[in-house]
Amino acid sequence: MPLVRIDLCAGKSDDYRSTIGDVIYDAMVSALNVPKNDRFMVVSEHTLANFVADKTYLGIERSEDVVLIQVTLNEGRTIEVKKAFFMAVAEGLHSRLEMRMEAVFIS
Repeated sequence: MPLVRIDLCAGKSDDYRSTIGDVIYDAMVSALNVPKNDRFMVVSEHTLANFVADKTYLGIERSEDVVLIQVTLNEGRTIEVKKAFFMAVAEGLHSRLEMRMEAVFIS
């Protein structure tokens, strides 16, 4: 049972937050082979003062729209599978919310 934590700056709509969860869940099912209905997520919004994501770390420019995603999984997935999951999430958020792929931080 994966556990997903999604952190972002306050002020986004319910639909926006829900779409983030949908994209992550779809990527978990398709890339990580997570069973259907195995969906456990916590979404937390933070004031700008309480949400720190360096704006230029590693030469990547970030705005206040950065989303921090933490996924806790059982071991056993290869690096290639994890990379496919990361790409599916970033591409899905870009496609559905026009989020810059660089604004997605997954741990």
